[in-house]
Amino acid sequence: MQAIRSAMGAMHARSSALPPVSPAVESLVRQVIAQVADKWTMLVLEALEEHGTLRFTEIGRMVGGISQKMLTKTLREMERDGLVIRTVHPVIPPHVDYTLTELGRELSAAFCGVWVWAETYYAEVSAARKAFREREGGA
Repeated sequence: MQAIRSAMGAMHARSSALPPVSPAVESLVRQVIAQVADKWTMLVLEALEEHGTLRFTEIGRMVGGISQKMLTKTLREMERDGLVIRTVHPVIPPHVDYTLTELGRELSAAFCGVWVWAETYYAEVSAARKAFREREGGA
């Protein structure tokens, strides 16, 4: 974690040293990274960012390939972390909507940078993977 903070400090051309990271903050950062780096979280985040408020079944359809159990788990974890708001409408059958919070939108914007990076360096990463497979004897 200190290495990341040091790199961030260098990137921002700060001359003053960054304070040490508290164990509590480091633990939280690791937990949040583990959660948001999960493919389902990223795909749900993308669906909600692109389409706004969605029902559970709409999210599942847009994400594709996710079980109801995994979608429930992912949405509950996102709600726990303050990334989505879950709204239950008192009707029969139950109607539940999910909407990104400001925190969720900020995270989505941060991942947009990863998307742009992937688009920019797609050819280089593909070439590196091909070269690796060839070196390792695979096809």
